[in-house]
Amino acid sequence: MQVFKGKKIGVLMGGTSEERGISLKTGGAVLKALIQRGYDAVAVDAGADLPARLVSEKIDVAFIALHGRRGEDGCVQGMLEVMGIPYTGSGVQSSSLCMDKAAAKKIMSFHGIRTPEFEMSGPSGLKKLKPPVVVKPNSQGSAIGVTIVREKGRLKDAIAEAQRHCPAGFNAVLIERFIEGREMTVSILNGRVLPVIEIKPKDGFYDFAHKYTKGLTDFIVPARVNKVILKKTEKEALGAYNALRCSGAARVDVMLDDKGAAYVLEVNTVPGLTEMSLFPRAAEIAGMDYPALVEAMLESAGLDK
Repeated sequence: MQVFKGKKIGVLMGGTSEERGISLKTGGAVLKALIQRGYDAVAVDAGADLPARLVSEKIDVAFIALHGRRGEDGCVQGMLEVMGIPYTGSGVQSSSLCMDKAAAKKIMSFHGIRTPEFEMSGPSGLKKLKPPVVVKPNSQGSAIGVTIVREKGRLKDAIAEAQRHCPAGFNAVLIERFIEGREMTVSILNGRVLPVIEIKPKDGFYDFAHKYTKGLTDFIVPARVNKVILKKTEKEALGAYNALRCSGAARVDVMLDDKGAAYVLEVNTVPGLTEMSLFPRAAEIAGMDYPALVEAMLESAGLDK
């Protein structure tokens, strides 16, 4: 990407969401890789003074390493559009849709992408779904505030837990049918599907602790599924990526039921890039080391969103 050599790249990290700590780790690793590749890159902590920082630092290109609200939900992307600063990853509309899980599921369903049935929480409890169900904040990442409910009597507490992690003014809680089966994640880079990873928590489910604590989860890459099911999984994931108009890097979470049917749970438009993250693992199996992956992600800053 010689077009960005000589340009000043701001790695946007930190931010104000509950995922700030993970974002700082992702951003730090990205910064190191860019410098290693010979780019003029600096860290930019995305606080309330972000626009002023970008101007004072004379940033030409933004590498978005932010997770959660105000980072991967279209807010920062919109600000960068207004400022005329090219940025990595998906555009404003795609980022906003993917952060709104219910909206994303509606778009996927319209395009024929299989996703678990869902409803939004209400005072009357479940309308059509029956346990087991998954209860989660509608606009949150890293499995924060997620509960698997197997008994109806535990639903109220699960909704309260999800609402506790909802951003201020966004207390919508999504309830979806729980798919019993194998959990997969599909990393997609600039429209290219990378090797599929199977996620096997040693106990419980793949929550925040299992995502970021060594030894709690086994990762099988490439996933040990037959070629037919693998192709179906890749097709559904890429279909979701395209239907939601993603660009650059994205990670699609998928569940396989006992019949091998693939259900797309959600799409993450700013996948983590820490030592525990799955996106770099998939890239490594595809023959791409970490600095090469970061440089390939930088390419998306030059794409129309």
